[in-house]
Amino acid sequence: MILLVALDYFDVNSCLVFIFVFLLVMDIVRNRPPPNFPPGPWSLPFLGNIFTVPDPETMKKMAQKYGPVYSLRRGSAREIYISGYKMVKEALVNQLDTFAERPIIPLFHKTNKALGLSLSNGYLWKAQRKFANTHLRYFGEGTKGLEHYIQLESNFLCEVFKEEQGRGFNPHFILNNAVGNVISSVVFGHRFEYSDENFQKLLRLNNEAVILSGTARAQLFDIFPGILKYLPGPHQTIQSNYCQMTDILQVEIDKHKEDWDPENPRDYVDMYLTEINKRKEDPKAGFDTENLLVCTLDLIEAGTETTGTTLRWALVFMMNYPETQEKVQAEIDRVIGQSRQPNMSDRPNMPYTDAVIHEIQRMGNILPLGFPKMSSKDATLGGYFIPKGTAINTILSSVLVDKDEWETPDTFNPEHFLDSNKQFRKRNAFMPFSAGKRGCLGEHLARMELFLFFSSLLQRFSFSPVPGVVPNLERVLGFTHSPKTFLVRALPR
Repeated sequence: MILLVALDYFDVNSCLVFIFVFLLVMDIVRNRPPPNFPPGPWSLPFLGNIFTVPDPETMKKMAQKYGPVYSLRRGSAREIYISGYKMVKEALVNQLDTFAERPIIPLFHKTNKALGLSLSNGYLWKAQRKFANTHLRYFGEGTKGLEHYIQLESNFLCEVFKEEQGRGFNPHFILNNAVGNVISSVVFGHRFEYSDENFQKLLRLNNEAVILSGTARAQLFDIFPGILKYLPGPHQTIQSNYCQMTDILQVEIDKHKEDWDPENPRDYVDMYLTEINKRKEDPKAGFDTENLLVCTLDLIEAGTETTGTTLRWALVFMMNYPETQEKVQAEIDRVIGQSRQPNMSDRPNMPYTDAVIHEIQRMGNILPLGFPKMSSKDATLGGYFIPKGTAINTILSSVLVDKDEWETPDTFNPEHFLDSNKQFRKRNAFMPFSAGKRGCLGEHLARMELFLFFSSLLQRFSFSPVPGVVPNLERVLGFTHSPKTFLVRALPR
């Protein structure tokens, strides 16, 4: 009897050991990297390198150890990380057609469904991006529409700052509202009051989703979506937030449908509704009401979060470097004075202000890992083989602090963007908007906003910290790099 029990116990344990060994061998065979694949650290069976957090400092150490092109295994998938200006340029510019696809990102797929402007591919993406580009140009330099919207919003923003009467306040959602109103004017044809509850809700939902998207637990969902979708976690909050955001945006789209006049388009939504009728015979281009909603979400989100965050960094840096703030104000006083608003024609005459804005972007390092891409065909990069369908991450932060490209990469130094004659100079390694075919769609708009908002604010105010509380330069690492919550005093000049 005892022998039979022992045999049964042995059989159960043997089966378990056999199953484990079998799965282990299958994992090794299935996930063996191809010949000449980029090197990377040893990975755990089944899990890969899930305990390696892809923050800029960790990625820097990886590049030092494995070179500018290396790999990490996430679950059963291998991802490529590209570091340094030379190699990032090679991928995004020199081989721009090879690394222009987007992989499926489970965290966002429930909302985006591979539609819209950010996560779509192929003919659909090209058609949508071309349409959005055309619309932004329509409201661009030719009609001075974008500049007008920004100048108008700058006035509203300055009035809100003035109402604080020199008291310390948190500028976070005020700045996001101002920036969001510019893209809202383009997309919906109108701005939102700073007290508008629905728009404030949209901004807060988006901010929470952006912060949570950068957490380790949320990124774990991208590795094991099939299992984790049934469990609680930040991925549930992120997806719920995006659903609520689309509900808010859908209300705006429905209002447009009610009074839409195809002969007199007022904004992006009107023009898109017209395009839906025009492209009925071309369904692959994706012009339908579902895609309109996703494109609207992409434009509002991308047109608000990064520029709003950059302006928050601007205030943090001005409080930490008051001498820089004074030099910017001196240039504003000399070129513009106090009798009129800044305009884009002033920028060539304000090299120091332009240099400061660029240095804020460089040091702010808003999108340290850029946005994931995917190889559209078998390729070679840095001497390594990259199979078709491999996820690619270009580490933009490594470009912005590349020691071979910047004189003082770890120091806030506007002189990076000034030549020997104190005139503004472009730097090839300045890539906060990424580059190539997947470069930021709204780069032109963002550059205008940063110059006009920044110069308008410093024309009318001096910014100082609450006594005894100078905001530090530490970061909150979400999907973007943002400053920690801080208070600022806007003192009228």
